[in-house]
Amino acid sequence: METQVKNQEVESFNEYTAIAEALQPYLDAARTGNGSGMRSVWFDHAHIVGSLDGNFINVDAQAFANFIDEVGGSPNVQARIVSIDYAGRAASARVEFLDWGGVRYTDFFVLYKQDGQWKISGKVYDSHDRN
Repeated sequence: METQVKNQEVESFNEYTAIAEALQPYLDAARTGNGSGMRSVWFDHAHIVGSLDGNFINVDAQAFANFIDEVGGSPNVQARIVSIDYAGRAASARVEFLDWGGVRYTDFFVLYKQDGQWKISGKVYDSHDRN
């Protein structure tokens, strides 16, 4: 029984690590401005929803990647994964950004594990004082 518990603990730890690794290209894109480089972590159906400066935004993953490519990176951005939760193949994550293009963001992700790989299915965000 003890071995089974340890195996479950290792598996759980590994899943959290895999989810964080799936989010890393997105975090990197904030700094580098390489939207095309982070496109592979999104499902084709994924949408990004939020608001910035009073404008409601609802774009697909490709349009979002293109936008990141166009505006470029924020070398001084600070990013951290605040939380990850998962059950089976479904997961959620919260990520905080400070000074991404002069804006503070809180992002909420929904992820799904397909064919052994975690990918982002959708994102909603808050731009704090720039809503």
